[in-house]
Amino acid sequence: MKQFIIFLRKEFAHVLRDRKTLLILFGMPITQILIFGFALTNEVKNSKIVVVDNAKDVASHKIISRIEASRYFEIEEAMLNANQIEESFQQGLIRMAVVFPANFNHDLVHQNKGQVQIIADASDPNTATTLTNYVSAIIQDYQAEMDKVNAIPYRIEPQVRMLYNPQLKGVHNFVPGVIALVLMLVCVMMTAVSIVREKETGTMEILLVSPFKPMMVMISKAIPYLILSLINVTSILLLSVFVLKVPVNGSILLLFAESTLFIITCLTLGIFISVKTNSQQVAMLISLMGMMLPTILFSGFMFPIENMPKALQIFSNIVPSKWFYIIVKSIMIKGVGFSEIWKETVILIGMTIFLLGLSLKNFKIRLA
Repeated sequence: MKQFIIFLRKEFAHVLRDRKTLLILFGMPITQILIFGFALTNEVKNSKIVVVDNAKDVASHKIISRIEASRYFEIEEAMLNANQIEESFQQGLIRMAVVFPANFNHDLVHQNKGQVQIIADASDPNTATTLTNYVSAIIQDYQAEMDKVNAIPYRIEPQVRMLYNPQLKGVHNFVPGVIALVLMLVCVMMTAVSIVREKETGTMEILLVSPFKPMMVMISKAIPYLILSLINVTSILLLSVFVLKVPVNGSILLLFAESTLFIITCLTLGIFISVKTNSQQVAMLISLMGMMLPTILFSGFMFPIENMPKALQIFSNIVPSKWFYIIVKSIMIKGVGFSEIWKETVILIGMTIFLLGLSLKNFKIRLA
């Protein structure tokens, strides 16, 4: 029994001495419960919408006031024509538009019926359905309230229009997210592990004493995974188009160019992880847990980012897959060109240059 207690004390001392183990044991559960608690929700809140009030009468003002009072919406500046609304949808600035026709109140008073047009971005079908249901409920509440004071009941008919995905197929939102997730995991993990493996086996020392410069070592490690990842993109797109019936409405060349940029970003991230770690297990753990969870939670394809607290919304900006997901969805589903996604492209280029510079700075030409 005494030996058992001594052995037990030794194991506790070993665990308490290892800060990485303590971080995994205590830090990861706390982090996950906080992130999941804030990020995972079925509600859709703080969604940016526009309200075009062509009527400017009592009835439209009352409905707009109720929409503004709801915590589900943030009303942006009203737009004047259909082209401006379409551009905002393509740029991802808004998720829905509510349009009141001229003489809305006049039609209600004299014809006892009126129409309201609801236009939603259905490239994310779940969010589009939820938002249209919210607005429809607000309109129905107003209608029920007015029916109590009118001899003849009013009938307000919402005309719902779903852009980009009229059939509300979930796969239109799923495919761009899967592309981002697969590329992030494969590129980062395989690159990080392959370089760390060289350290563990001792072959990195041979590479470092060769005429190769550190930059050339990194590039030679990254190119095979760049080619394999492009094959992955091709296979996913073929399955999407011919099996899942998801169209590619934009330029395929632009889609492949943006995918190549994202792959390079992921490869530089994998190189940075390999530079900072010395074992395959640590590199794999960081690549899997450190990349998979942020991609799932903060890219926007599973949970709307605007639902999250402001701090997590800011944090999502450093997740590369968020910007690539926006790019893929814009090209595939919305069919936009480079002029609509240049900001996201510049951000990915900036991340790539930053990570590559950081990796070169921390690359050790002598192994301890």
